[in-house]
Amino acid sequence: MANIRQGLEQKMQQKLSPLQIQTIKLIEMPVQALEQHVREVLNDNPVLDDSTGGGSEEQRDVSISEVEEREQSGGSLEENYGPQDDDIPSYNLYVNNWGKDERPEYNTFSVKQSFTQSLIEQLGYRNLTEKERTIGTFIIGSLDDDGYLRRDVESLVDDIAFRAGLETSAEEVEKMLRIIQEFEPSGVGARDLRECLLIQLEDKKQTPPVQNAIRVLKNQFDAFKNRHFQKIMAREHLSEDEMKSVMEEIKKLNPSPGGQIDDSYVEITQQVVPDFRLDYENGELILSMPRFSIPELRVNRKYAEILETGKYTQDRSQKEAAVFVKQKLDSAKWFVEALRQRQNTLESTMKAILEYQREYFIDGDETSLKPMVLKDIAERTGFDISTISRVVNSKWIETHFGIFPLKYFFSEGLENNEGEEVSTREIKKALCDAVEAEDKHNPLTDDELVDVLSAKGYKVARRTIAKYRTLMDIPKARLRREL
Repeated sequence: MANIRQGLEQKMQQKLSPLQIQTIKLIEMPVQALEQHVREVLNDNPVLDDSTGGGSEEQRDVSISEVEEREQSGGSLEENYGPQDDDIPSYNLYVNNWGKDERPEYNTFSVKQSFTQSLIEQLGYRNLTEKERTIGTFIIGSLDDDGYLRRDVESLVDDIAFRAGLETSAEEVEKMLRIIQEFEPSGVGARDLRECLLIQLEDKKQTPPVQNAIRVLKNQFDAFKNRHFQKIMAREHLSEDEMKSVMEEIKKLNPSPGGQIDDSYVEITQQVVPDFRLDYENGELILSMPRFSIPELRVNRKYAEILETGKYTQDRSQKEAAVFVKQKLDSAKWFVEALRQRQNTLESTMKAILEYQREYFIDGDETSLKPMVLKDIAERTGFDISTISRVVNSKWIETHFGIFPLKYFFSEGLENNEGEEVSTREIKKALCDAVEAEDKHNPLTDDELVDVLSAKGYKVARRTIAKYRTLMDIPKARLRREL
C-alpha cells in the first residue's frame, strides 16, 4: 500500500475584486444597455434618488458625501452594533428613481418591420380555417432568416403533430406553403435558389424576356449557375440579345428575400446609439460621450434619517433598518465607482484610437487607415488586450463623415513593394476597384489580380487575393463573366 503524506503547499492565485468584476461587466455594455442597467440598479436600491435634490430643507435628498461625513463622526454601523443574525425586515417602499432630465435623441439607422411579423400579418388577411392558420404560422416560424424553407414537408408534418398537437398531411402543408409563397417579399418560402427566382419571375408581367428567363431556370439551371451561356443559347435556341435580356431580368431578382425585412429587429425600430461623438473644428478633433454621464446619486432623506437614528438608538428594529440602509448605500458607492472606471476606460481607449488613426479621422479616407490591432491600443493605454476587446465590442462612434462600429478601425497589415506596412482594408479596396474596372466579358483571374495589385504597389500572394475575394463575396472570374 502506498504511503499517504499530508503537507502544506503555498500557492499564489490572483482573484478579481467585486469592483473589478462589476467594472468589466459595465465595460462590455453598449450605451443603451448601460442606461437600462442604471435604471434597474436605481429601482432595486430604494435608498437612492438620481434627482438633483431640489425642494425644501425637510424634503431634499442628501448627498452620499454628507452621509459619509455624518457616519464617520460616530463610527460605522457594523462597529457600533455588530452583524445581525436575524433576517433584515422587508420594506415596501417606493422611490421614483429616474429623473426627468432631457436626453439627446437616438440616432436611428433603420426602421423596419420584423420578417416574421410581416408574414403573420399577411396570413391574417387570408380567409383560412383555424387548422390552415396554425399550419401557416408553423411554416412561417420554420423559415430561415433569408426567407427560405430548408426543411422537407414530411418533417414539418411530424413537428406540427408533436409541437402543435395537430394531425395534418403533406398535401395540406404543401397547400399552405404555396399560399405563403404568394406573400411579399416575392420569393419567400422557396426551398432553393431556383424555386426562389422562379417564384419572382412568375409574379412579373409575362414579357418575352421573362418567359425566356423562366425557361432557362427550369431547363438549364446547372448551366446557368456555371455561366455556360453558349450551351444555354444552343439548347434553348436563344440569340445573344435574347440571352442578354434573360440575364438582365434575372439580375433584378432578389436571391435572399428574407434579407429585405430583418428579423433581428426585436422591436419595430432598431436603434444604434453611438457611445462617442467626434467633431472636427478648426483643425482639432473633439471627442465627447454625450449619451451617458455618471448619475449624481443621492440618498433619500428619509433613509438618511434612518441611518442617523440607528447610531444612537437601542431599538433593535431601528438598528436593523439602519444596517439595511448602510448595505444599500455601500452597494451604490461600488456601482458609481464602477461607472466612473468604465467611463475612464472607454475615453482613454477611444483617445488612443484617435491618436493612432488621426489622419483617417480628419477626412474619413479609407486609404488613410493604418494597420491597427488590439495590441497596439493596449500598449498605448496600459490596459489588457481583453479590456480593449470589451471596449471595442458593440460600441459605436458618430463622426462628421458617418457612424461606425469601433471594430471598423482595426485591421492587420501587409507590406507594399517599398517595404511600408499598409492596412488590409486599403488592399481590399484596391482589389474591389480592380474587379469593378475589369472587362466583364473577360474578367480577371486571381493570378491576374495579383499582377494588377502589384502594379499599384501592393505585394500580395494569390492565396491572399482568393481569401479577400471570398471575404468580400466576390465570385471567381468564371462566375463574373457577362455576355
